[in-house]
Amino acid sequence: MSTVAPTTAAPADAAGRRRVIRRAIVAGSIGNFVEQFDYGLYGYMAPVLASSFFPASDHTASVLSAYAVIAIACLVRPLGGSVLGRWGDRFGRKRVLLWTVVFMGVSTAAIGVLPPYSQIGLAAPLLLLVLRVVQGMVAGGEYVGAVAFVVEWAEPRRRAYYTSFASNSCFFGILAGAGVAALMSAVLSDAALHSWGWRIPFLAVLPMSLIAMWLRSRISESPEFLAATEQGTDVVAAPFREALKSQWRPILVFCGASIMLAILSYTWVTFYPEYLSDTLGLPKSAAWLSNMISVAVLIPLVPLAGAISDRIGRKPMLITGALCCIVLVPLAFWVGQSATFAGAVVSQLIYIIPEFFLTGIVTVCAAELFATRTRFSASSIAYNSSFSIFMGITPFIATLLVSSFGTIYAVWVYLAVAAVLALVVITVFMKETYRSDLSADKFAR
Repeated sequence: MSTVAPTTAAPADAAGRRRVIRRAIVAGSIGNFVEQFDYGLYGYMAPVLASSFFPASDHTASVLSAYAVIAIACLVRPLGGSVLGRWGDRFGRKRVLLWTVVFMGVSTAAIGVLPPYSQIGLAAPLLLLVLRVVQGMVAGGEYVGAVAFVVEWAEPRRRAYYTSFASNSCFFGILAGAGVAALMSAVLSDAALHSWGWRIPFLAVLPMSLIAMWLRSRISESPEFLAATEQGTDVVAAPFREALKSQWRPILVFCGASIMLAILSYTWVTFYPEYLSDTLGLPKSAAWLSNMISVAVLIPLVPLAGAISDRIGRKPMLITGALCCIVLVPLAFWVGQSATFAGAVVSQLIYIIPEFFLTGIVTVCAAELFATRTRFSASSIAYNSSFSIFMGITPFIATLLVSSFGTIYAVWVYLAVAAVLALVVITVFMKETYRSDLSADKFAR
């Protein structure tokens, strides 16, 4: 099977094909934007949500409870990913991605109308948990499905470059969530923000989701999946079971390589701003702004990292990123201890160096490591068994580590263990995939 089969969805001329690829990137990425807008918004609004949905007698316990809701929602992602991955491998990526973005928008908007703890008591956190679980189920298939969709549309020698825009959609979502949270905090009084102001951004996700659905409805299915469907050779009746049977080695490789990025990223975008304000005493607006600056700086660098990886391979980038996690993250934390705005910005600019080497590359590996016939299912298992779970529990664990040991360097040890594991997995077990045939099993004996 060719990497890109000629279909009516893929124009023969290069210019026309690239126009369609750009549309596929936008359609695939916008759902990630919506998902991460919600995640970033929830993370930045965690203290406000804690006071609304949990008893206010112990602030630390309330914030931990708000983070625990994130963790529980992420723990159900493997279940959602297994269902959506099966559908995506049997019926197509596009069809599944149309529904994921709708459910994400509805469940997020529903959070914006939930009554607080003061009105309905324990029903408030329980309803919040139910909605976050629905989001977690949907998110279990959204990101990996979008990545598979983009990779299957991309030119073979530019897959990391094109997939970097899917990664960037997450950062744009986080940046937008942070920006909206900062705006709400700046224009509203503290009483208004806690009373009703926090609801507005959650409600705004619904129209975003409708736009995303419209964009996705206007793009064709990926040529790689269409080729498999038309030929009938790569259609699997039970893709989830087949993925566990035939793709277990790349699944374990991806898990071992990606945990460090989950810890690195969600320590940075969710836990660290809260640490700067609650522990070091930096004004909350300054902590959020410093984080937004670092995210904004990283965004244009991610495509550059993808382009470099398309030339030199995935493994050199991942190994460099793992070493940077071990060496540079403690330096970033040390600089941040100055508890100044400048120190917060510089510390996070240091912190994004390992992000540069890892973010887009782990993303493209989530698709390249697996064959077309089970790509959605296998990548869902791998991504949700490692990245999603550690993404969810990291803010909670990081907060608990600092509370228990009294130092943020305990969080670095947590990250360093994952980075050492990744180094072993990448150097010993991972096969290079940057010039591989998407339809082939890279780990076949």
